[in-house]
Amino acid sequence: MRKIVLMGSVSLDGYMAGPDRELDWHRVDDEVHAYINDRVRSMGAFLNGRVMYELMADFWPTADADPAAGAPVVDFAGIWRAMPKVVYSRTLEHADWNATVVREVVPQEVRALKEQPGGDLLLGGADLSATFLRLGLVDEFHLYIHPVVIGSGKRFFPTTEARSDLDLDLVETHTFGNGVILLRHERSRHPRVSPAGSA
Repeated sequence: MRKIVLMGSVSLDGYMAGPDRELDWHRVDDEVHAYINDRVRSMGAFLNGRVMYELMADFWPTADADPAAGAPVVDFAGIWRAMPKVVYSRTLEHADWNATVVREVVPQEVRALKEQPGGDLLLGGADLSATFLRLGLVDEFHLYIHPVVIGSGKRFFPTTEARSDLDLDLVETHTFGNGVILLRHERSRHPRVSPAGSA
């Protein structure tokens, strides 16, 4: 069965974007970009919220037309155009570039999508990711930790009042030359057991 993979860049203090959605702190050089491309290339589809889809659709369809575009950018533009996309939105009427609009996140429909043949499903977008996390639908986390402290902004993991008790196993690490570190976790096959007498 296919997995749902939440992938993203995270500052050392846990943010995915600055207070005004700034991403200028990202340290995505050619080495990091090419590595991400190779991971994404094997995926079966993008699962995006409206905001994430529109940001991507505003840049990647023609990114490789820029004479100054580097090889990893040219490569990813082709990957993005060809990849099937599911866009979760209650307001978007139409989406181009091999995209299907879905109104609601229905767990049974997501599980049916996972049972289809093909590569894993790449999840993106802060609000959509929060919904998938709340519903227990994320199977793997690919976090690219950037050695930067930005102080405030949009947290990668949503703040909740209740403890999530999401147990994870670290299954891979990779350190890049610029200091970025990939941490790949998957849901634990051996969930922790509460000590005797605890609530």
